Amino acid sequence: MTLQADFASQDYFRNPSAVIERLRAAGPVVEVRFPIVGRVWTPTTQALADQVLKDTDTFTIRKEDGTVAGFRWWMPGIVRTLARHMLSMDDPDHKRLRDIVDEAFRRRAVMGMEPHIQAIGDELANELFAKGSPADLVERYARQLPLSVICELLGLPLADRPKFIAWASGFTRFTGALGFFGAIPNLLALKRYIRRHIETIRRWGGEGLIAEIVRLGADGGQISPDEIVSMVFLLLFAGHETTTHLISGSVFELLKNPGLRDWLEEDWSRVDLAVEEFLRFVTPVQFTKPRYVRRDIELGGVGLRKGEKVMVMLAAANMDPQANPDPARLDLQRKPNRHISFGTGIHFCLGHQLARVEGRCALKSLFQRWPKLMLAVDESEVEWRERPGLKAIERLPVRPGEPS
Repeated sequence: MTLQADFASQDYFRNPSAVIERLRAAGPVVEVRFPIVGRVWTPTTQALADQVLKDTDTFTIRKEDGTVAGFRWWMPGIVRTLARHMLSMDDPDHKRLRDIVDEAFRRRAVMGMEPHIQAIGDELANELFAKGSPADLVERYARQLPLSVICELLGLPLADRPKFIAWASGFTRFTGALGFFGAIPNLLALKRYIRRHIETIRRWGGEGLIAEIVRLGADGGQISPDEIVSMVFLLLFAGHETTTHLISGSVFELLKNPGLRDWLEEDWSRVDLAVEEFLRFVTPVQFTKPRYVRRDIELGGVGLRKGEKVMVMLAAANMDPQANPDPARLDLQRKPNRHISFGTGIHFCLGHQLARVEGRCALKSLFQRWPKLMLAVDESEVEWRERPGLKAIERLPVRPGEPS
């Protein structure tokens, strides 16, 4: 039986644990209908989520003929071009592409960026109310910080940030096929932009990670022209979109709970634990990409057939009481914190170090500048994008509170 759950509804985003508890009560592996992808099996425990994500021999991103799980016959070619990145690959192609950019996201490289990221946060926090109060924290702060960082890392002009924001806004809102096709113009515009930027680098050279990728493609053929375009697309939007929603979701929780905000401000050495709990509790990426079942298998006592699809619900794994006791409670002192918000296995998030640094810098800069920051609307008026799989606050109006 396929269980009914609307993963794009405001009711779900306001209280995901209620839906998750209902799914878990139905069994360790349940069948649900997910927009565009269709019927999929999803595990409701963290142990089974780990098994699916780590067993790449049984659960694969692509069929043997190269078909990507979750792709439908009616999807246009632009989508297939932009999906030729590491998240849509199994090994050995996944490893080949990941190795090209892995060094830039290693802990040592990211930690060296922290003072600069903190300075960006300080500047954005100072300017938060420059255009008046209330201000939309998503637009004015939560999106600007990670987008500025990834643009600098990639070597993209900061002046083009408004274009990236507009394009991202267009293809992170659809809930079905009609909305999907509405996002195609933005995808085409982005593809043209990336191709022009790559051609400029080929002719005149350049700085940043994109220039390094282009040189690798020219020198050793480790990456094809289409794969370069797809790689840039992935790094640009995966590199800022999910962190945007981690920051805004974290701030929302602190503004709903001023006691937790004040506790954090008393000692900023607590921020690392807090960010880990926000990663678990908010879970910006709610689901992983779908995977094909390569052979008949029993998972959690449920028989899955070859060719069926599995999607890991990271939000359910993070709310598993066997992994994290009292999971529906936001506990900024939770230790150990057994979340899998960055996934696990070969597709463990490349940018996990960067997201953590950006998360803690964003909170420190914001609340050191505006220690009494407040919601400018009742919390019941805050809404999320109707985008299944992504927990993204649409707007977060805030005001300064008492003078700092």
